[in-house]
Amino acid sequence: MHTESYYAATRNDVAPYPELTGDHRVDVVIIGGGFSGISTAVDLTERGLKVVVLEAKQIGWGATGRNGGQITGSLSGDKAMAREFRKSIGSDADDFVWGLRWHGHDIIRNRVQKYGIACDLKFGQMQTAMKPSHMQELTQIYDEGQRRGMGDVLTMLDGSQMPEYLETDLYCGGLLNTKNMHVHSLNLCLGEARAAANAGALIFEQSEVTHIEHGATPRAVTQKGSVAANAVLIAGNAYHLLDQKRLGGALFPASLSIMATEPLGDMADQINPKDIAVYDSRFVLDYYRLTADKRLMFGGGTNYSGRNTTDVEAQLRPAVERTFPRLKGVKVDYSWSGIDGIIINRIPEVGRLSDNVFFVQGFSGHGIALSHILGEIMAEAITGHLERFDVFANVKHLRLPFGRRAGSLMVAVGMIYYSLLEKLR
Repeated sequence: MHTESYYAATRNDVAPYPELTGDHRVDVVIIGGGFSGISTAVDLTERGLKVVVLEAKQIGWGATGRNGGQITGSLSGDKAMAREFRKSIGSDADDFVWGLRWHGHDIIRNRVQKYGIACDLKFGQMQTAMKPSHMQELTQIYDEGQRRGMGDVLTMLDGSQMPEYLETDLYCGGLLNTKNMHVHSLNLCLGEARAAANAGALIFEQSEVTHIEHGATPRAVTQKGSVAANAVLIAGNAYHLLDQKRLGGALFPASLSIMATEPLGDMADQINPKDIAVYDSRFVLDYYRLTADKRLMFGGGTNYSGRNTTDVEAQLRPAVERTFPRLKGVKVDYSWSGIDGIIINRIPEVGRLSDNVFFVQGFSGHGIALSHILGEIMAEAITGHLERFDVFANVKHLRLPFGRRAGSLMVAVGMIYYSLLEKLR
């Protein structure tokens, strides 16, 4: 069963996929039914390959169906990406990273239109500033956007303009981006899964892969069956423990917490009259948006210890009421947690365990757009086109020599350090 989230309660496609039984032979087997696995499956079926997707729970069960639903051009590891990518592509690295910021938007928008996916896709998102140093950073982003021809979608706002967009006094300004989007993320993934299935992909739920048999024809094995293929893609992100001797030590789980209020009716138009998605500029940030039925969906306070928050509403309600005093005492209908995969340098880890076993993991809080980009890149690599894959695969990732729990504590200590820096900038 899906977690008791707003997304699960309002999903469009509730028809289950079968559990894997017996032995199968296909071109590609994908392990993981979240955005990275499903997006790759769509791309591969469009290329004419026979694909199987194996999901341990239900499609979109993990972070894909639990996130804040914002599709933005922000990359937490952008500076590290540019530095690392220069080793492969030299002076083109900055342009490559800039293109990454926006390519996922195009994939998602085109796919929603092509397959008629009902997922409440909306345009308009703002990154807000809580102090002058944040405004300086937003101005730099705005100036770069202007240089790169995005002047028609970017608007810098000062404090006097903020009341037109948000009923709060928390912010001294913001950067509005009308290319950025927000979405019912579970319905997006379910719609893409149905598109892949209609094109011939075989999708199996409740089919946890226990191990991979490596070799000339690798095989993904479950309790009740197996799938042999020309290629395997491990796309389970923080929700799998396969091949940890090779994959362990680079990705660490962080717990995200989100809640959704009761429908707000006219109050929704008062607190957020332009119906934009929002996140602030702090290292440990708050983010929110309105759902299609005018609830406030609010997330924040990411827990980097790797443990789920025990009382999400108690954690988030003070931030909601501080942001929007009008909502003091508002009823909360849904609250939930999820696990995101954090990479220390914030660059998604991409590579191969062997010539025909690929993996992708670690979107570090920016998974909706990035997973679609990496899905396209993984589909290219599996079909023999390695140019973009190699740019990511050549990155040297720090691997910590201990388990996930200890690693998560190290990441948590690092975030405390950055939170202290926040007070100084």
